[in-house]
Amino acid sequence: MTNGSSTEHPPGRTRRRFPGISSRAYEHPADRSALVALRRLSGFDTVFKALSGLLPERSMRLLFLSDSVRVDDEQFTHLYAMLRDACYILDLEKVPPMYVTQDPKPNAMCIGLDEPIIVVTTGLVELLDEEEMRAVIGHEVGHALSGHAVYRTILLFLTGLAVKVAWIPLGNMAIMAIVTALREWFRKSELSADRAGLLVGQDLQASMRGLMKIAGGNHLHEMNVDAFLKQADEYESSGDLRDSVLKILNVLPRSHPFTTVRAAELRRWTSGRDYQRIMDGHYPRREDDKDTSVYESFRQSANHYSETVRTSKDPLMGLLRDLTDGAGDLGGKLRDRFAGRTGAGDGTGDGNGSNGGARSSGDTAG
Repeated sequence: MTNGSSTEHPPGRTRRRFPGISSRAYEHPADRSALVALRRLSGFDTVFKALSGLLPERSMRLLFLSDSVRVDDEQFTHLYAMLRDACYILDLEKVPPMYVTQDPKPNAMCIGLDEPIIVVTTGLVELLDEEEMRAVIGHEVGHALSGHAVYRTILLFLTGLAVKVAWIPLGNMAIMAIVTALREWFRKSELSADRAGLLVGQDLQASMRGLMKIAGGNHLHEMNVDAFLKQADEYESSGDLRDSVLKILNVLPRSHPFTTVRAAELRRWTSGRDYQRIMDGHYPRREDDKDTSVYESFRQSANHYSETVRTSKDPLMGLLRDLTDGAGDLGGKLRDRFAGRTGAGDGTGDGNGSNGGARSSGDTAG
């Protein structure tokens, strides 16, 4: 069976379980503030469910049922055990339907308005080992628990609609503005789901290996987690303002953050107190979600972005700090930053870094 109680079969090995955990426990501040506001809107769920008649959800469900392999206790049983384990650990009562679809590109997604569906590609199944795959399935169950599937489905629909109305200038611009905003939110939701994947797998090295393999393929003996994380540090701090602008342009068409960025974000989260508090059993409960303050969530999001600007090594963030601090001679600073010339002690690097260009804007494992 593909639906039922996730508490019938406990995990195959001992892992900490989080009864009644709220998705707020692991959600990225920007993701959480948007979700809290949306959940508090009167009639929000009704409006989006009404859209199900306009969105191709029924078609997608029939497509996966007819042309993919359903994961259950008779097919891909090892994946089914991982799925049930993930739902058990995060206390998701109903196990979502899950399918394996033939596609050499490593990918996974959680979609659906009425109920979430998890889909993984054969490329991903063949690429990852058991513990790496467990983190990915936990990632997708995290999407389901947070309710991200609804917005992901709408994003897919609007992206397709933008292509169809591309010949209408104003119509396409309006839709693409919404798509761009949704992509920015969804990139943050991917960071949330990475955290959920770690809570399920409870193996940081496996989560890191999975991200490395998504970036570099099945050549683990040629890769190193520490070196991979150094790439993230170099990506953040190298170059000048021109590279900062290119980073923004490279990520705009993507629904997922770059893999090195995801790895660095996950490392930062595990080194903080929030992760350890969850592991110690101290976390927000689902029963209290209705009492969550929208203002407090936005305040936490604002604080997060302020801290990001304060601690970032990116040249553009350094310039924003200068602006905030009322730095003089801004024109001269702008010239220096764009030319890659930095003063001593400004923490922006020597300007010798380079941006290697964008990879494919497609989704990977999320």
